[in-house]
Amino acid sequence: MSSQRQILFNAFDMNCVGHQSPGLWRHPRDQSRDYNKLSYWMNLAQTLEKGLFDGLFIADVLGPYDVYGGNANAALQSGAQVPVNDPFLLVSAMAAVTEHLGFGVTAGTAYEHPFPFSRRLATLDHLTNGRVGWNVVTGYLPSAARNMGNDDQMEHDRRYDHADEYLEVIYKLLEGSWEDDAVQFNRETGVFTDHTKVHNIEHDGEFFKVPGAAVTEPSPQRTPVIYQAGASTRGRAFSAKHAEATFLNSPTYELLAGSIAKTRQALVEVGRDPYDIRVFGMQTIITGATDEEAQEKYRELAQYADVEGALALMSGWMGTDFAKYDLDAPIGHIESNAIQSAAETFRKASGDGEEWTVRKLAEWTGVGGFGPVLIGSGATVAEELIKIQDETDVDGFNLAYHITPGTFEDIVEYVVPELQERGRYKTEYSDGTLRHKLFGRGDRLPENHIGAGYKLGANAAV
Repeated sequence: MSSQRQILFNAFDMNCVGHQSPGLWRHPRDQSRDYNKLSYWMNLAQTLEKGLFDGLFIADVLGPYDVYGGNANAALQSGAQVPVNDPFLLVSAMAAVTEHLGFGVTAGTAYEHPFPFSRRLATLDHLTNGRVGWNVVTGYLPSAARNMGNDDQMEHDRRYDHADEYLEVIYKLLEGSWEDDAVQFNRETGVFTDHTKVHNIEHDGEFFKVPGAAVTEPSPQRTPVIYQAGASTRGRAFSAKHAEATFLNSPTYELLAGSIAKTRQALVEVGRDPYDIRVFGMQTIITGATDEEAQEKYRELAQYADVEGALALMSGWMGTDFAKYDLDAPIGHIESNAIQSAAETFRKASGDGEEWTVRKLAEWTGVGGFGPVLIGSGATVAEELIKIQDETDVDGFNLAYHITPGTFEDIVEYVVPELQERGRYKTEYSDGTLRHKLFGRGDRLPENHIGAGYKLGANAAV
């Protein structure tokens, strides 16, 4: 691939207050308290479209972070991804006030049957004229499993087996049950749908039994763009089979480059082109008119970071209860390879040779979460993003906010023009669906994608 390819931007958000930076809702310019108002989301969508963002990537969880201290108290008190509302219900309103912005919506495969879910996907794809992507997750919070009546989640690799079949049902319903010309809408004959062009899928698998056809007519993309974020060996195999875009969260660019290389190689191993996937790395940007202004912003923001809220998130992400450790305990004294590895990674990222404590680890993740933080003027940030793309082979960035919508407003004002001036960011949107915009090709799944094997009634297993 040419090193001159353009950088893609997604805004990384969640229908809650404290997404990646718990405590920063206290900042006087932060408006995330309005997460439960449509006006907030509509204004955000218009800001992102002004900045020619490719999409708004909306994360989600179905349970609170309760690994820290064995309860959800710290998450609740700090507003760390709780309270949290449904992401799907935001999209129609945002689509109504934009023309091009895409929407990557997170939804899990563990707790909702694929038949009604396929209808929700198709409905949003219709209402947005094909601007929807689905971020497929299998779930990682035990609290969600318990609230759904289970003792715990399925075993890790088993969750992906379940998700594989879930996607198979979705493909059969959205790709294969209605032919393109099934809807006749013929006022003269009185035939709205030609029933001979609607096919029952007769799915009878290990996890699901779905005999009938979809109840929705084909939408612009049929199947929305498939996003995925699993970085484990099994998650990468799932991504290679299904994903068209993937989200990687690596705290250093060296780790990001390695993950991207493995991701692209996995596609080759299943017979796909390595660039049939768009890779987005998580990134937090703090920017201003000058480097000094950006550094001052960071110092101000850091004062609002909530240490316990950050530890609640980290405990959930890493499956380790950080409440067991003293805040000022050196990481080297903690008997956990995962924690020590994370601390070493962040130490390298910060350029700080000092020994890190639990508190310092929490403060580092308190502004921007588990991903890297980039601080500087628009020109400085643009140059660094270009360098990151050229050295890691990343396609674009999922941009986490520290305050909202201020983070995104700053990026639109300071960073986007600098990237455009360097020829590394689009100056206008292309027409078409989200899939067409991302890949510059047709609106439907490409022929080499496994889901395409279920087109036009061809419902036998691929």
